[in-house]
Amino acid sequence: MTEDNTADLAALKYTEEHEWIALSGDVATVGITDYAADQLGDIVYVDLPAVGATVTAGEVCGEIESTKSVGELYAPLTGEVVEVNADVVDDPALVNGDAFGAWLVKIQVDPADADALLDRDAYVALTGGEE
Repeated sequence: MTEDNTADLAALKYTEEHEWIALSGDVATVGITDYAADQLGDIVYVDLPAVGATVTAGEVCGEIESTKSVGELYAPLTGEVVEVNADVVDDPALVNGDAFGAWLVKIQVDPADADALLDRDAYVALTGGEE
């Protein structure tokens, strides 16, 4: 996904906890938004669920630490973690460089559950117009 491609961003789903979700069949790729990365500051540590773990929508499934604070990562959908981004675990600053490119986890989900998530317009309204 390219940073400036608003068509890509418009196709994503979002949560009130500032995660983005890209669906491909029954796999949801999850990351945090630019807004979240900016609020956190310089990200120095990422703790993600293990492959094979079951995560539950709305519950904490990981942690993101920055030089300013510690943030919790919430599962946007219920399902099984099928992949984690080892590059981000090894170099958490990748999220600050490209929040929409540095995904965190991939979760096998029921795609119909994504209907309850926010669309781009609702997310932008939630953040007061910030992306």
